[in-house]
Amino acid sequence: MTTTLLQPGQIEAAAGSIPELRLPPADLFLMRARRLEQLAAGHTLGNYLRFVAHLAHAQQKYLDTGLAASLPAPELLAQCREYRMPPLAPAGLARPSGWRDTARHLALAVQDSLPQAGQAALQPVLEGQDAWLEAQAGYLLDGSLHELDAAAAPVIGAALQVHWVHLARQLDSTQVARPEHPSLCPVCGSHPVSSVVRIGGAENGLRYLHCALCSSEWHVVRAKCSNCDNTRGIVYHHLEGGDNGVRAESCPECQTYLKIVLQDKNPQADPVADDLASLALDLLMDETGFVRSGINWYLIQGSV
Repeated sequence: MTTTLLQPGQIEAAAGSIPELRLPPADLFLMRARRLEQLAAGHTLGNYLRFVAHLAHAQQKYLDTGLAASLPAPELLAQCREYRMPPLAPAGLARPSGWRDTARHLALAVQDSLPQAGQAALQPVLEGQDAWLEAQAGYLLDGSLHELDAAAAPVIGAALQVHWVHLARQLDSTQVARPEHPSLCPVCGSHPVSSVVRIGGAENGLRYLHCALCSSEWHVVRAKCSNCDNTRGIVYHHLEGGDNGVRAESCPECQTYLKIVLQDKNPQADPVADDLASLALDLLMDETGFVRSGINWYLIQGSV
């Protein structure tokens, strides 16, 4: 089922009143884990959603330990802002020390929640050499998905997320400029997972893209394609009889789609958890010929 979107200007907030950037909250992974547990009940992907919930709980535990990595030097942050560059872009930032140990700890934390085949899939993370883990991280960060160990990727990605969320939380929003490429995260330059329409306060009714790596969010108006800025022919797709709180927004110009999660339908909705739980909508969009413009690191599928 499809629904045509509103036209530009019909749902935008007054100029100057929009919070452009939302940095990740302290309880990010805890809230995500709780939402995944809600979604798992009676879901056909229930076992996998519960596994990811367990992984998110482990991510929160390691985020709460107070990791040692610190931000780049103030002069570099200022230069990035001046030239509208993401200050935490992986290409210009050494991977935080300890991320490989975090990956191994996360794999160990979730191992017992998996069947035997799943436990075997995590052995490369637990036993792999540092060079292998670094290579896998590089494939994930670069979007080289054909070279990635897809079974190990959720844990490797989860470890990277912990460290980049930790870094992003040390920033002040004034240190980050609007991105030169609005389809990419202004904090780290990564692709979004999905977009989310927030409720409450100054953000009420506003759409934000949610970063796959650092979980920062940046504002994009709802009446245009989040991938190419086209404003014509944007269409919503949803599963008939399914959850109308998650829709796929398609663009006829670039032939891509990205999901939009509506918190007014469910205040607990999470842009990562609800995206993962609506895999059937991705299958529908694949049949229509549209290509996904974002990526969910908990389940590697689609293209970026």
